[in-house]
Amino acid sequence: MKENDKSAGRRLERIDRGIHARSEDIFALNSWREMLYLLGPRVIPVVALVILGLVAPLYWQRVLVSTAMFALLAISWDMLASTGMVSLGQALFFGVGAYVSGILNHYYGLPPWLTIPLAAVIGSVICTIMLLPVLRLRGIYFAMVTLVLPLMLERIIEATKIFGGTEGISGLGQLPSVDVEFIVAMVAVWAALFGFRRLMNSDYGLVLKGIKDNDRSVMSGSINIYLYKAQALLIAGSIASLAGAFMTHAYMFVGIPVFALDYSIIPIAAAAVGGVGTLAGSLLGAFILVPLNELLRGLGGLRSVIYAVLLVVFTVGLPEGIFHFLQRKYCQFERWVEVS
Repeated sequence: MKENDKSAGRRLERIDRGIHARSEDIFALNSWREMLYLLGPRVIPVVALVILGLVAPLYWQRVLVSTAMFALLAISWDMLASTGMVSLGQALFFGVGAYVSGILNHYYGLPPWLTIPLAAVIGSVICTIMLLPVLRLRGIYFAMVTLVLPLMLERIIEATKIFGGTEGISGLGQLPSVDVEFIVAMVAVWAALFGFRRLMNSDYGLVLKGIKDNDRSVMSGSINIYLYKAQALLIAGSIASLAGAFMTHAYMFVGIPVFALDYSIIPIAAAAVGGVGTLAGSLLGAFILVPLNELLRGLGGLRSVIYAVLLVVFTVGLPEGIFHFLQRKYCQFERWVEVS
């Protein structure tokens, strides 16, 4: 009661830290302290993950590699959402990239170091062409089409028995070792994150964000929004297809399971937990949810219940996302001020 009376005439105010205000523009840096303030949140996670991956047991190394691929899917989903294209079918990009890489390796004998980048490009082009007719759809209508397409491809492969049918293609080439897989996965994740963040903060990215906020206003500026949407699909799809191609060679197998709903739902959940629209939040969410899912695997059916409860706690307790919360705490401090 006393606390309520004490704060009745006051309100909580958030203020940028002085070092944040001074170092917000890189040209204003004038001390090592400010440089470390900027580099800390960027360098520490990279170094921590590399050290963790190198000292972790083999099983958890593979879990981290799988987590990195889900992080790529989440980042690609977040970029599409930032352009106003909410996708419920990231499994489309993942599965097409996986099959392209498997086909190039199995039927044409190309090595993994060549099939993975080729599958990223070819898979992205194929998926973009498939989605071109529905670029004019918005909201739930576009989302429903992206959800249906991977299910349709799954049924086509099952009915026609092409590319191994329900048995899939096994015995594919693999990367030299798990350590190499881990290093390549980490490089891909951090390159995608920093590259996409730079892209979305450029003039080109501002146009993409403008399409989401008010596409009619962007069109009134004589900008072809459908061309920009197709380009966003191509860019984001290349990262998702890369994830599928990489996982194909990590497991040395490709089949119908690459179109599973897990590859569509987990990226959305990761973005929701980490913070939609931040890209870094999607990566953070993936590195929380995927290892957590593995830790709960021994609980059987109870795992899904605990997993769902934790998702609800995250989304209700921090609707802005974990990344926004951490960013605010790092860049601002709070104080009580008198209400005049």
